[in-house]
Amino acid sequence: MLEGELSDPRIAPSHVTDVVLAPGGKSARIFVAVDGSEEEEESTLAALMTARGYIRSQLRERMGVRHVPELTFAIDRSQKLTGRIDEILSRSRAREARSRRRESGEQVTTPTVADVPAEQRD
Repeated sequence: MLEGELSDPRIAPSHVTDVVLAPGGKSARIFVAVDGSEEEEESTLAALMTARGYIRSQLRERMGVRHVPELTFAIDRSQKLTGRIDEILSRSRAREARSRRRESGEQVTTPTVADVPAEQRD
């Protein structure tokens, strides 16, 4: 539904990562990962919150049930955070390796900007 049925231009390319249904089934929190900037995340979240009624009616129709929980949307940033944590860990490991080589008396060269991939530069 996110990929084409909602015609709101504020919705950036995104996908549902998790759905948490409250006990009793009266409400559900839908976590959405947005492929874009923070501004795109915010506009996507606003558009999804605006389209809640339509989404609920479509779910009711497609699932053939009487009751569909109240929907709340939240941005899932876990994939972005995981990438950043991996980058920090790899930098830390490289520093530790240089430190160990330095302690053992090996010649150590410090990486230059050209040695670091563009996506990892601050």
